Amino acid sequence: MLIDNFRIHKHSWIIISLLFQIQKISSQGTGGPQDGGPYQGKFIGKMNSYHHQVSGEIHAVDDTTFLLTNFNYDGNGADTFFWAGASNRPGPLGFIVPNEYGKTNILSRYYNKDFTLKLPDGKKITEIKWLAVYDLSSQNTFGDIYVPEDFDPPATQRISQLTRKAHGVTSGPIQVLDAKTLLLPEFSYDGGGKSTYFWVGVGPQPSSKGFKVPDEYGYLDPIRPYLRESVKLELPGELTIFDIDWFSVFDIDTKENFGSVIIPDGLNVPPSLVKIVPHKNSLPNCVQLHKEYRMSWEVFGPQITIELAAQVDENDYMAFGISGSPTRAQMIGSDVAIAYIDGYRGFANDYNVTAKAPCIKVLGQYKGVCRDELLGGLDDNQMHTAVRANGINTITYRRSLIPNSDPGDKEIPTDREIQLIWALGVLNDEKEPSFHDLYPRGSLSINLGRKEAENNCFAFTRSTAEPKKPWDISHILDQNIRLFTATLGPSGGKRGYHGMTGMASPGFSWYINGYLAPELYLKRGLRYTFEVRGGNDPHSPEAYHPLIITDEPHGGIDRNQNARTRKRKEARVLAGVQFSTRGQARPTAAGPLCLARHSTERDRRRDDDFTDFKKFNRSLIYKCDKDQEPGMLEITPNSSWPDTVYYNSFTHSNVGWKIHVVDSFTLSAVGGSQRSATLGICLSTYIALIISYLYLF
Repeated sequence: MLIDNFRIHKHSWIIISLLFQIQKISSQGTGGPQDGGPYQGKFIGKMNSYHHQVSGEIHAVDDTTFLLTNFNYDGNGADTFFWAGASNRPGPLGFIVPNEYGKTNILSRYYNKDFTLKLPDGKKITEIKWLAVYDLSSQNTFGDIYVPEDFDPPATQRISQLTRKAHGVTSGPIQVLDAKTLLLPEFSYDGGGKSTYFWVGVGPQPSSKGFKVPDEYGYLDPIRPYLRESVKLELPGELTIFDIDWFSVFDIDTKENFGSVIIPDGLNVPPSLVKIVPHKNSLPNCVQLHKEYRMSWEVFGPQITIELAAQVDENDYMAFGISGSPTRAQMIGSDVAIAYIDGYRGFANDYNVTAKAPCIKVLGQYKGVCRDELLGGLDDNQMHTAVRANGINTITYRRSLIPNSDPGDKEIPTDREIQLIWALGVLNDEKEPSFHDLYPRGSLSINLGRKEAENNCFAFTRSTAEPKKPWDISHILDQNIRLFTATLGPSGGKRGYHGMTGMASPGFSWYINGYLAPELYLKRGLRYTFEVRGGNDPHSPEAYHPLIITDEPHGGIDRNQNARTRKRKEARVLAGVQFSTRGQARPTAAGPLCLARHSTERDRRRDDDFTDFKKFNRSLIYKCDKDQEPGMLEITPNSSWPDTVYYNSFTHSNVGWKIHVVDSFTLSAVGGSQRSATLGICLSTYIALIISYLYLF
């Protein structure tokens, strides 16, 4: 059902767009593309050329910024700058405009170059009369352009609020921030629709002949409930505000408009800074899974060819496969491919999911997200091509529609729809998938054997916005603290454990004294005790986490005991493990499970919305086994311990973080890098933590 709407008018979109451009052309005197090309801001004019081959076109991006396109200058001026002023014509009364790098250097050669110039010191375009290429030593103008009188530069435009029709849809006046971005202030929707999306299209009023707009996180799932939230939306692919007539909250099942607004013609808005990254499919069918991810396919004979393409980092993976349930999206029991590129080589490995945890051996059997070979099957995916270009990984592989004798492989029917799942995430240091960052909450149902080709994919886009800052790492630096409580909790998205430590997380992490993976400071010769509440059920891949301390950052030494995963150096285990006469490691510090969880109202895909761990932690619900005593790990660091060791999980990798082993608690001993740390936990803070734990238990 998610893709049924996209079957509408694949080819008629071209006709609609052409008719729409004819309709719009008479109303673009104040805004919109001037020549059918990409919108670059409000056109001012072509630069007047006098000397040194100066030429180019000038647009206003906003009230302080010019965009110069196809700009040329031979670079032969002696003392030449971009120069602006408020006099009647260019002359010595003016000021230097910094170049595209923000520098006031003498201009070098330009050849058909596009770039922006920002006026200095908060000056505005409306305060000047001209922009010139001017030589200060000879006081000659090599080229100039005059700003028209009463010039109105592009700016954010406020339009009407959403009409109130159904399901509590309301908003403040919608803001068009730029040519591709809408802001819905105070937006509300009760979530009661069947299949409701942000929806845009052309024509006099909203209709089913429209197109989905990804939500604020890039998902194309039916939208969630909102309550007076500011929602920023980016129009998909190459679509701009000048290509649409209306915006709606629309249910494609019932064809009902819950609330909408008409987009005025010729809005004088800034151009979008989003870069369009076109990507051509090699297969006839394509479905857009997320703003950053698409899947193409073709069925031929007894096989299906699948192409996965995503805008991801080099160490990311793409997951795609058949759901573990025939009626909904379900991770347990699913048959998935984990696709990634390692150097110049591509992989599309065949996995089976038996638990929501990385693959580990439980009582002699592998459980979790495991390769088929470990579960007694075969890797039936046939790798075809793998390319990384323009920040996009594209991997093509083939598999049989009907599996052979592999019990983990699922059949792909061609006569009906099938439930599919997908995800994007980071590979750990063993090139195994860690917990996924992007994944759908709703179901994805597609008939992969349909006769008519289907393609609803759009171009990738790339924002210039800076990534969100990781949360600060807490430092427990107090010589009076000798007792630590180790519990488990969610790792907190890209701003959490992954951003703080730089390591891929399995989705959960150690919480020490209530803090997510803090750095601990221990003194040699002193005895310390860890109360461990990480789970003591060896039958469960999710709930068995004895605490260990090693000299390497990853942990999970139980995984490293079999030859398949020995890709790291041999770890030195300092505490938490005893070895049998055969060298088999056995944990000594396992305790009952105390786990922080997201509330049922929270979506963990939105963890990065929290600006710090403190606010994130307040949103969690703690559930602890109160009937069992915690596991105990007592340690006394000595001179044989390295200066930096790591607390971690015996079973899973990348769950903990650093312990600094010091000879004293002086500033020089703990290191100059920590002298400015303000996150040390004093005794009074720790007492407060004890009180909070007494409340929990």
